[in-house]
Amino acid sequence: MTEITHRFVESQSGLRMHVAEAGEGPLVLLLHGFPECWYSWRHQLTALAEAGFHAVAPDQRGYARTGGPADPGLYSILHLVGDAVGLIEALGEGRAVVVGHDWGAPVAWHTTQMRPDRVRGVVGMSVPHRPRSSKPPVASMRRMFGDGFYMVRFQEPDAPEAEFDRDRAAAFRRMLYAASGDGPGTALIAPEGGGVLDTCPDPEKLPGWLTDDDIAAYVAEYADSGFTGPINWYRNLDRNWELTAAWHRAQISPPALYIAGDRDLVATGAAHAVEHLADFVPNLRGTVWLPGCGHWTQQERPAEVNEALVGFLRGL
Repeated sequence: MTEITHRFVESQSGLRMHVAEAGEGPLVLLLHGFPECWYSWRHQLTALAEAGFHAVAPDQRGYARTGGPADPGLYSILHLVGDAVGLIEALGEGRAVVVGHDWGAPVAWHTTQMRPDRVRGVVGMSVPHRPRSSKPPVASMRRMFGDGFYMVRFQEPDAPEAEFDRDRAAAFRRMLYAASGDGPGTALIAPEGGGVLDTCPDPEKLPGWLTDDDIAAYVAEYADSGFTGPINWYRNLDRNWELTAAWHRAQISPPALYIAGDRDLVATGAAHAVEHLADFVPNLRGTVWLPGCGHWTQQERPAEVNEALVGFLRGL
């Protein structure tokens, strides 16, 4: 079986990033979401390597072995895009295919929108590209979902990460199960007086795609960094809206693919954006819906995701 190796690479953004990688060939950058790390791409790293590609999955800014600065203001979308573009260059490449899941998807979409000269193609999983809204997002989410909605709750200092860091094994187990195609689904709206994890039941038995060893791997990867860095991404939502004014309703021109599970509340809740994705991503090569799959796309359905990725990559 193809070996996954690890090293640290100094992105041209100035951030020293931990990367997991496999294979040789055209570069494919795999960007994880919340609350994950490079490990969420374990199935894709080997499959892409065996298909003739150099697959690289970094721990993004603030996450796992990469860690990050203490200042929450240093987690804006411009910093995250800078890390990705700077990593492509640091790996000795001029261009890459950028693949993102969950929070990694907006980083992938924005990287492609802002630096199309560096991107051969883009794949978004779960989160479709959304054109920049006319108003800052946090107040809008508060009106729609209330103060308990996790993205609103994550604006608070200290308390959100304290909830997740209290028992990291339980946090990963409950979130990964609840939002999966095997779980009950969750809108992550904390009850009055409760926390976000209260919306995620602890499973009696893990689904087949997730093992105790997987949970232990996530806990080990977060041992030194915890959840503050990852939650700092959410603390920049309104600032990201301000910083991206120059790209308001700008199109994404490179070839693109969108993949999502039909039991993913993030994707189904963005049905209008998915339906109109080609309006702003005119070179969209396809939309792949995975029956019975929840939010953790590449972990729940690795074979189908790998097939879709390899087909897209070979068509570029």
